[in-house]
Amino acid sequence: MKVVVAIDSFKGCLSSYEAGMAIKEGILEYDSQIDTYVYPVADGGEGTVEALLSLKGAKNVKARVKDLLGRDITCTYAVLEDKTAVIEMSSAAGLPLLKKEERNPESTSTYGVGQLIKHAIEGGSRELIIGIGGSGTNDGGTGMLTALGVKFLDKSGKDIPWGAGGLSQLEKIDISGIYPKIKECKISVACDVKNPLCGKDGASYVYGPQKGADPQMVQRLDSYLYAFGTKTREIIKDADINKEGAGAAGGLGFGLMAYLGAELKAGAPLVLDKVGAEEKIKDCDLVITGEGRLDGQSKNGKTPVGVSNIAKKYNKYVIALAGSLGDGADTLSPFFDKCYGINGQVFDLNEAMKPENARKNLKKTIKEALSILRKED
Repeated sequence: MKVVVAIDSFKGCLSSYEAGMAIKEGILEYDSQIDTYVYPVADGGEGTVEALLSLKGAKNVKARVKDLLGRDITCTYAVLEDKTAVIEMSSAAGLPLLKKEERNPESTSTYGVGQLIKHAIEGGSRELIIGIGGSGTNDGGTGMLTALGVKFLDKSGKDIPWGAGGLSQLEKIDISGIYPKIKECKISVACDVKNPLCGKDGASYVYGPQKGADPQMVQRLDSYLYAFGTKTREIIKDADINKEGAGAAGGLGFGLMAYLGAELKAGAPLVLDKVGAEEKIKDCDLVITGEGRLDGQSKNGKTPVGVSNIAKKYNKYVIALAGSLGDGADTLSPFFDKCYGINGQVFDLNEAMKPENARKNLKKTIKEALSILRKED
């Protein structure tokens, strides 16, 4: 029997690899003759770089860049064997980098993301995968573009101030000095957000509050992005503020698509393709997937469903394991033959989130699941 384990991280608890190895230990304790292969996976958000670093020939690269507030930090990204660079924007511009009192999307910038992109290209990468989940910014990607040589100028011809607030002074955009090697690159953006840039469904209204914006700031931010989008259309005719994903990561999706020619793709399929998941799954007998929580929303682009979609293409039996099963988990039966919550119905979250407990519960649950499966056979 050959088993493939492709489970996403249990965020704040176990990485994809750690969860997978705990499951493998449980499988081998149940039956040491079962061939078990662990492949870390992710959906383009947190943990994507870590997952892809597990691939043969992948390298961990460090770069010194600016964070959201202009402070020097060291970020890590992955360079795969084929020279593809894998970057998480949140490593340089993520909300978790800020203390609660520092959250102010008028003052935060994606500048460090642009530095990471340039660092990867200077290192020889011409294909880039950028995960843009978890941002703490709302600048439309103007900080990133500034780091790549685009000029955003006020009426006096001076650079506008740092952060989204600076867009209130924007009069002219000059793309003549954009980093020339960017034209040689293929950029794929792992993104499951479909919001437009502006309006009630846009970046500012939907995501601004969680980044520290009050209702008045949300209105200002939306007006800044609209003005930015309008001026962009003057120089890039096919720029579209209403395109799906333009509002992702505080408008970074718009900046990447309009100025860098990036293509937004669903995160899980993009990463699963890069790790060669289909080749690994099609020759196995059983697939085990999951993540920290499974519920009715898991159908909307989450990694376990992406894994299942591949497995079901080859009529594989799929077991899903989760830290908890939420509302709507019972609707996931088209994807998973069996779905287990490793902590039971009632549990203490703090205890469940301890890595040693999560490992123990994963091992225990997979052994029980295999026992049930064997009896059914």
